[in-house]
Amino acid sequence: MKNLQKMGGFAALLMAAAYVVMMLIFIVVLQYQTITDPAQKIALVVDQPNMFFLTNIFGYVFFGVLLVVLCLALYDRLKENSTGLVSIALAVGIIWAGSLVASGMVANAAVAPTIALYTSDPALAANNWSLIETIAGGLGNANGEILGGVFTLLISWAALKSGKLPKALNVLGLLVGLVGIVSLAPMLNNLAMLFGVLQIVWFAWLGIILLSQQKKV
Repeated sequence: MKNLQKMGGFAALLMAAAYVVMMLIFIVVLQYQTITDPAQKIALVVDQPNMFFLTNIFGYVFFGVLLVVLCLALYDRLKENSTGLVSIALAVGIIWAGSLVASGMVANAAVAPTIALYTSDPALAANNWSLIETIAGGLGNANGEILGGVFTLLISWAALKSGKLPKALNVLGLLVGLVGIVSLAPMLNNLAMLFGVLQIVWFAWLGIILLSQQKKV
């Protein structure tokens, strides 16, 4: 379906943009990644609740919904001659999308109650936020991009076999997927950042291809 391909293209470009915005806010504006003290983290949440809320909406909830659209577009494009790989990729992608949406919703649901608790017991609020952060982080693959890695790897593999996407894009996708998978190892968790940067390029390139090329037999 031509319209589905275009929707998938727009979704991929918006996902790349969401990645960039989320990274800029968390790393550059809030500098949240550099904070290790729970007391400082909750103080920042209390000071910037709207920023956290919007970042979770766009970086996780919005991203997850767009991922479903992209998954369906890629399935429609690659389902022929993919030997079932794209079906497995679709399932993994939908699971990844649900996990990301759940992560953003859990984090946002905790903001207001934690801020209210902070006014009476800052220490308890900090502990509460640490617990929520652990749950949301686990759902959002903060301990390793296994779901995103497997999805990108399988999609790129299926596309390579079907010839329905450029070979160079598929090779990049295989690399991105491998980086995501190995980031699951505790000593290689820092590769999750490299995975994110590389996937921005992959999403943007994929979006351009889906928008500029009609589905080919």
